[in-house]
Amino acid sequence: MNTMTNPPFVLTIAGNEATGGAGAQADLKTFQALGVFGSLALTCIVSFDPKNDWGHRFMPVPAQTIHDQLEAAHAAYDLDAVKIGMLGTPETIETVAKFLKENKPKNLVLDPVLICKGQEPGAALDTDNALKEHILPLATFITPNHFESLSLSGMEKIENVDDLVQAAKLIHEKSGAAVLAKGSIRLEGDAAIDVFYDGEALEVLETPKVGEGAVVAGAGCSLAAAIAAELAKGAAPLEAAKKAKEFVTAGIEQRVQSKAPFDALRQINQ
Repeated sequence: MNTMTNPPFVLTIAGNEATGGAGAQADLKTFQALGVFGSLALTCIVSFDPKNDWGHRFMPVPAQTIHDQLEAAHAAYDLDAVKIGMLGTPETIETVAKFLKENKPKNLVLDPVLICKGQEPGAALDTDNALKEHILPLATFITPNHFESLSLSGMEKIENVDDLVQAAKLIHEKSGAAVLAKGSIRLEGDAAIDVFYDGEALEVLETPKVGEGAVVAGAGCSLAAAIAAELAKGAAPLEAAKKAKEFVTAGIEQRVQSKAPFDALRQINQ
């Protein structure tokens, strides 16, 4: 008698980052560490250029190829959660949005990558606007960083915890989603601070800062991926946020050192 049961299935829709610290590679390693079965619909390929100050080189995946990946993943498994990372172009965003509207995953975690580095400024702005129009309204959980919280909330500055709380509330009002607004190391003080708000619960999450400066790639990607994994396993949004923050803090503490100007978060099973 076969008594095997499948683990939750989580799909990441994201780009590849060739040094292995961020993007889809970080997502899949996070899924593995947290005990869910993960798959990937690849949207773009990012390869930093070590000959040009480690600038971004960006190559989008054709929209039809993205559609085909999404179709295959959905046909094979139930979507317990979907995590959105870098989409990269308006065409990609429209393709992904159409899929999400048709298939409506229960948990849709958006890491709102609003600046697509490696693109021309006009193309980047078009991508940002398309993401806000087509993907943001579909999300059930959003994890904006400091810059993204400014953009999504419309605020001019976020300098302290009160500002971050206000940003989280404004983003929730606009999207209807649970929000984890990441102050992390951008706010002054010894604590890495994020604010959770879902329209009812408001909680300030704090952990001691690890090291100086934003020099660990993959923290934001892994945080959103960990939230998606925990939601897929049945955690409530606030519980998922707390567990994800613990996971990322441990990964920063045990970072992988590299020859690039940034280290990489290590996705480990605690």
